[in-house]
Amino acid sequence: MFRKDFVWGVASSAYQVEGRDKNDGAGTCIWDTFTEAGRTFEHQNAYVSADDMHRYKEDYALMKELGVKAYRFSVSWARLMPEGTGRVNEKAVALYRDMILEMKKNGIEPYMTLYHWELPQALEDKGGWLNEEIIDWFAEYAKVVAENFTDICDKIFTLNEPQCFIGLGYYRGIHAPGKKVTPEESFRIAHNALRAHGKAVITLRKYAKQPIQIGYAPTSGVAYPASNSPEDIEAAKKVYFGFYNDVDNWTWNVSWYSDPVILGHYPKEGLEKYKEYLPEITKEDMELIHQPIDFYGQNIYNGYPVRAGADGEPEFADRPAGFPKTAAEWPVTPECLYWAGKFLYERYQLPIYITENGMSCHDNVEADGSVHDANRIQFLDEYLGNLQKAADEGAEIAGYFLWTFLDNFEWHEGYSERFGIIYVDFATQQRYVKDSAFWYKKVMESNGAALSCNQPDRKIRIERGAAEVTGAGFKVEREMDLLLSDSTDVIYVASGSGLIGSIWVDAGDRLTIPEGIRKMHCSGKMTLVQA
Repeated sequence: MFRKDFVWGVASSAYQVEGRDKNDGAGTCIWDTFTEAGRTFEHQNAYVSADDMHRYKEDYALMKELGVKAYRFSVSWARLMPEGTGRVNEKAVALYRDMILEMKKNGIEPYMTLYHWELPQALEDKGGWLNEEIIDWFAEYAKVVAENFTDICDKIFTLNEPQCFIGLGYYRGIHAPGKKVTPEESFRIAHNALRAHGKAVITLRKYAKQPIQIGYAPTSGVAYPASNSPEDIEAAKKVYFGFYNDVDNWTWNVSWYSDPVILGHYPKEGLEKYKEYLPEITKEDMELIHQPIDFYGQNIYNGYPVRAGADGEPEFADRPAGFPKTAAEWPVTPECLYWAGKFLYERYQLPIYITENGMSCHDNVEADGSVHDANRIQFLDEYLGNLQKAADEGAEIAGYFLWTFLDNFEWHEGYSERFGIIYVDFATQQRYVKDSAFWYKKVMESNGAALSCNQPDRKIRIERGAAEVTGAGFKVEREMDLLLSDSTDVIYVASGSGLIGSIWVDAGDRLTIPEGIRKMHCSGKMTLVQA
């Protein structure tokens, strides 16, 4: 089971949910410039998005209603400091202070992120993350945050997913600012980002109004073993922290971004492999980067199987035919949270927060206002079950932030992806609570006890009929008409290729199961009796 003080929350970012107001005093950020250039899906932008800057009070009240206890949000650098340095936008200070106080009023613990990709355009015009001066610019921003918010917010993450804002924004050019720098420049950007992180940690602690806790939130695709053999486990670990990508894909790496922060040095393997591209790295640089932090975040959505080859070296294993994918075409690999939890804690020995995890689905609002997202529920149930397994085996898993609360602007994909447990009609700003939100409420309230992995007695009992009971579900061999004898919740219906829907039922309802359905999973205790 998760520890008693386990943190259950949801996550978002400022640019993806806040929207804009012509009188808000915010400066232009690189994503404004990127969207104005028409470089997103259907030329969509985040000028309104979920309009959270005007609707946060109702949204936080909804969080409270659903039992959310922690909220990982970000502050917009461009909103707070329109030119990136110097002048502070007092309207932004007032807005964020009110947001934080409103969270606390609703019993929600604020976890702030300093940088979730909203670089002020004024700083990008000076070179952005490629300019070494950004170390001081970011420290100045951290000082403004410390002086204005740490009396009411004592938990702060510095950088969100440096792999993404460097790899996608500066190296591949599909995110803002849309640059395609050289390999040498990409390593300079990464080194600047890590030094900026270190100086921000020093600055936050120096100017904080009270003792604070500081973390860091990179991301990773998790190498997990294709089997439980010691050889495959060691191979997966070697790939997860190793350097198996060529220089064109080097940014997707764990140890290059985390070893310097936590262990105080760049990994030797990377220094050797990429030595021709590296900037000068001094002892003083490493001392700056290697500042003590209190917890370690990881944004994790999926992974890939690895096995030991005939020669003992790691090799990438094939996924089985028809393996499930999300609406975003990302693989569904719940075991990645188990192996990441074990591997990361073993290496870094810091409390771990899963700072993002979730699923994009093709959600639809029914005529009665309900949104049935059974596939998201199964996704979360299986991922969280694997995370709990890592905790049960000794990894210090401190918390979990589901991505995300509200459907929002999904970067270069615009509004084509819905990750939220709250459906947002972007034309009307109407919120609709998805089934997954009700399910997550039960999980949070029970500290994980409601997860299917903790329900060994949750079986569907069939008194007679052609159905084989298998754990929490059954295999249907022919069409049957069943009668529910106990009060219940929802049944998730699956075919051989994955979940296809959900059925809400009450005691006494008659349920016809068509041929072709292979599995049914219930969210609560129930007994099915053939009528």
